[in-house]
Amino acid sequence: MSVGSTVSPVDDLLDALRGGAALDADAAEVLLAATGADLEALLDLAAATRDEGLAAAGQPGVITYSRKVFVPLTTLCRDRCHYCVFVDTPGQLLKKRKPAFMSPEQVLAVVRQGQAMGCKEVLLTLGDRPEDRWPEARAWLDEHGYASTLDYVAAIARLVTAETGLLAHANPGVMHADELRMLRPTAPSMGMMLETTSRRLFEEPGQVHFGSPDKDPDLRLKVIDEAGAAGIPFTTGILVGIGETLRDRAESLIAMRELHERHGHVQEIIVQNFRAKPRTAMQDAPDADLLEYVAAVAVARLVFGPHMRIQVPPNLSDAAEFALLVRAGADDWGGISPLTADHVNPERPWPHLDDLARMTAELGFALRERLTAQPPFVRDADRWIDPALHSAVAALADPATGLAADVTAAPREPYSGSSVPSSSHTPGISGVPAVADASSLSTGERHADSAGNASRGRRPTSDARRLAEAAAGDPLALDDAEWVTLLQATGTDLDAIAATADDVRRYTVGETVSLVVNRNLSSSGFRAAGRHGPGTFGLDDVARIAADAADLGATEVCVQGRLEAAEDPRAYLDIARAVKAAAPGVHLHAYRPQDVWDLADRGGLGLDGALAALRDAGVDTVPGTGVKVLSDRVRALVAPGDVEVDRWVAAITAAHRAGFRSTSVLFYGHVETAAERVAHLRELRRIQGETNGFTEFVPIPLPGHSIPLVAGRAPLDEHRAMVAVSRLLLSGSIPHVQIPWTRVGKDAAAELLRSGGDDLGGALLDGRVLPDAGVEQGLELPVADAARIAARLFRPFRLRTTDYGTPARGPGIP
Repeated sequence: MSVGSTVSPVDDLLDALRGGAALDADAAEVLLAATGADLEALLDLAAATRDEGLAAAGQPGVITYSRKVFVPLTTLCRDRCHYCVFVDTPGQLLKKRKPAFMSPEQVLAVVRQGQAMGCKEVLLTLGDRPEDRWPEARAWLDEHGYASTLDYVAAIARLVTAETGLLAHANPGVMHADELRMLRPTAPSMGMMLETTSRRLFEEPGQVHFGSPDKDPDLRLKVIDEAGAAGIPFTTGILVGIGETLRDRAESLIAMRELHERHGHVQEIIVQNFRAKPRTAMQDAPDADLLEYVAAVAVARLVFGPHMRIQVPPNLSDAAEFALLVRAGADDWGGISPLTADHVNPERPWPHLDDLARMTAELGFALRERLTAQPPFVRDADRWIDPALHSAVAALADPATGLAADVTAAPREPYSGSSVPSSSHTPGISGVPAVADASSLSTGERHADSAGNASRGRRPTSDARRLAEAAAGDPLALDDAEWVTLLQATGTDLDAIAATADDVRRYTVGETVSLVVNRNLSSSGFRAAGRHGPGTFGLDDVARIAADAADLGATEVCVQGRLEAAEDPRAYLDIARAVKAAAPGVHLHAYRPQDVWDLADRGGLGLDGALAALRDAGVDTVPGTGVKVLSDRVRALVAPGDVEVDRWVAAITAAHRAGFRSTSVLFYGHVETAAERVAHLRELRRIQGETNGFTEFVPIPLPGHSIPLVAGRAPLDEHRAMVAVSRLLLSGSIPHVQIPWTRVGKDAAAELLRSGGDDLGGALLDGRVLPDAGVEQGLELPVADAARIAARLFRPFRLRTTDYGTPARGPGIP
């Protein structure tokens, strides 16, 4: 039975659905427009329908996700979508020092890090048929022996499964029937968003899909149909808010349902909300309206019924909106990476998986990991999964549920590369097939030059360069002496190391350069009696400073510094409470381990008690400063007044375990040796492995010192080596490497962002209230200036929160 085409009140439509009716486009359009009480009723039915399906599937109260590595195989594309920041032109690639395609070695370097972090999916995303528009893409494919971009996708998919055991999810855009069949043995699932059936958006000049041949709705529907005929578990969905009408949304949902009813192959429907991106034709368009988006999720649930998984990307919504999305019938968060950025939406970072599990639990659901293919398709592998992948899928699947098993992916059989012409070789790698059994190569052969040198025929030959490439694939593969070699590199070796580190940055945390708008306050200047000179302040001043910072657009107030011995240690708590009372929406990043110990010791609270008191007072995260190098020898020579090394480690570890995230630092360029720098980085990585509490690492040249590790090496090269090695050694552990622009200058900061850095730290507002009370007063990095630094590098820029989330818009926040 079908609900008729006449417009009916929402209550009547919902009653008909409860009676077993199916929605048609007319009825779906009415429901998409629901507001107020009608929307509430729509959400209730959608949630009940979802719950019915989860119970029937043996997954009551479960919301799923896939732990993935996002691999942007190429950012060249023949389309010109008006909202996209994923694609590059060949000219932009040159300016970014970025290769046309990721090499097999680069892919494996990223995927192996994801493997170590428990990932089971490799999302292969790329532009549509770039060789049809760009001669540079065609030349790269010819040079490396591939008939097409899709031929290369198939080779890479086979390679990653053979070498790591991870399963590919191919998302290469429009494919023909023969290409779908060719890719089926390489990936358990594939995907392509329908986005919309609107021909107006495709055919009308100025609309989002005009000039993009692969966004023809009829062509995309044909791909989904042919995927079903080929027996491929397929992911598709709609994009809400790109100029389509409610009727377009309704017809898009019905069209996808009809294709699924024909083949039974659609494994999940993504309902994605449009988010405007800078430097695109739609940069000034409004984001998708929240309630319209939520209604679309609910209608998708009711169109497809209880047994379809309805996916919403959590990074494209604010956490406060999750409850609405779940009420609307969503039951899958999609692919989320603990390692790589969302390269399609670089301004919207993934939520931390621990945070997502907590937020999901708060909504009454358990978060469970699945594979690239949804459980029904895994359980019916004989029908839906190509025999070539049966063993790889079975190795990662729970046989009872079809969800992901609690196992780590492991290599399958060595990859033969049989799909690649035997005559094809990667220039600069003598005798090595373009897609080889990478595990059989020596360290010296696994060296695809991250700056694109391999494709230009220049072969890295030095130990330093080979070590950098080995580190890119496995940071734990190098011993201390080898890391010292990298820290001491000069000349073209250093250039190659910096380029390798920058590619590790590019293919993990992404291209975005970030900045937090903040105000610093030195708690060493606090006086209970009130201000009595420059740099000092009282409790009333704290409130005025915090309120002023918030009014200027700051999302963070950073407070650190040991109180004067004459001050009551409870003032640490008073300051925190004053900040939060005056600016409750501001993130309080406060108190180094040394400061925490002062409160713990003089306040008689003990370490755990001090941390609990700081949490109750409103502290959100803690700075990981207060130590130069984690070496007792260095401390004795340079900073005997710093907290002892073992107490710093104890305090930062306790803070992490108490739920605080923190920064981490290393001050270099004084008496420390290269080996002591390496030991410091290894200790940070060890702590991170236990607590996962560090958000970023900041390599800081010690003020007043400029002692090079290598005699005669220029200061900039000292910084480049430190940043590059930090990125390589900490990759897969501490995600962000911050460039301390206040210590190196803005021009040098730009160069260090090309050596593995991705963050510029804080804007360091002086503010209008007692500007002399802040650390580094007189040094400000306006948001516009930071954005210009990123633009010079042809990289996107975003404002971030202290813990690398997305700030809410408000005063001073564009």
